[in-house]
Amino acid sequence: MLHERGCFVIPNPWDVGSARYLQHLGFPALATTSAGFAFSQGLPDSSDGGVLARDRNLAYIAAITAAVDLPVSADFMSGYGVEPEAVAGSVGRCVATGVAGLSIEDATGDPTAPLYELPLAVERVRAARLAIDQSGHDVVLTARAECYHVGHPDPLRESVRRLQAYAAAGADVLFAPGPQNPTEIGALVAAVAPKPLNLLVVRDVGLSVAEIAALGVRRISLGGALALAAWTGFMQAAEMLKSKGSFAGLAKLVPYAELNGLFAIHVPVDDECGRSESLDPENVGDIADEGAGHRG
Repeated sequence: MLHERGCFVIPNPWDVGSARYLQHLGFPALATTSAGFAFSQGLPDSSDGGVLARDRNLAYIAAITAAVDLPVSADFMSGYGVEPEAVAGSVGRCVATGVAGLSIEDATGDPTAPLYELPLAVERVRAARLAIDQSGHDVVLTARAECYHVGHPDPLRESVRRLQAYAAAGADVLFAPGPQNPTEIGALVAAVAPKPLNLLVVRDVGLSVAEIAALGVRRISLGGALALAAWTGFMQAAEMLKSKGSFAGLAKLVPYAELNGLFAIHVPVDDECGRSESLDPENVGDIADEGAGHRG
């Protein structure tokens, strides 16, 4: 329903807390971020990485879907498999986490051949589509062309060629991360119409949501940008403390009580009869000032 008309922002939480805060703000849907999650685990954002990486990502995806009452789309990398059959098996496991959507990339992770050859890439999308259909769940399939990200010599033309083929193979949403030029964005929108185009925005590109919507984009995702924003604040405060012995980086913190109260709404507790209820922050007790009750 969200993709049928207009344009919406689908931000990317990297953990349960950030997911709940984004729901609190009123966003209509969320998407996971491989980069943001990897950084939170002290890992680099990288290629699929095999079964262990897949299972780690699936656990993260499941945690986000369980934490919010919103549709969640999974950043599912390259599908955790090379051959279509392997992609289908991984997609089936992703669907089982309760996602409303998932994306599959065509990047190989091999710098000598960074994109899957188009016939194989198409079969991988088709296999993902079939796995979703056989699951019986209504899951939106996003197909990503990574031409800009891998430095293809003609990324716009190759993205158009690939996205059109992925649309024909059953993708519901098309996505070519990288373009920031309004002309190229408009060309991609036109190339995949009437299917929706997702635009990735990871920095201030000089365009507002309304201006991007006017180009015909239906969905805007942020990838790891919000996680990077959080890391930026943390790193600056920590570096200032270490290099200058200054606490100035802590001058504009969100009040402890505000964040604690927000999360208290979601904490189940057992009442005297053993039933599980949610804590109402009004019943937790007033906090006299921003630091009161802060146990670190």
